[in-house]
Amino acid sequence: MTTKLTLTVDPRVIADAKRYAANAGTSVSQLVEDYLAAIVAGPTHVTAPPVLARLRGSLRDVDVEDFRRHQVEKYA
Repeated sequence: MTTKLTLTVDPRVIADAKRYAANAGTSVSQLVEDYLAAIVAGPTHVTAPPVLARLRGSLRDVDVEDFRRHQVEKYA
């Protein structure tokens, strides 16, 4: 049995979610259901959102000290 849920979401987010769902061969409803099921299952079962999964490992060659200096210069 399914239950209808009404959400208020920024129109740009909805448009992006529809494109993402279409490319993934699913629906926005299924994306939301899967995400909600994952977060209520507990932190050990939550997967990274796709944007974070794509970024994983992208800073492997970055010198941590260079990054810290950059942060100090930018925000100090």
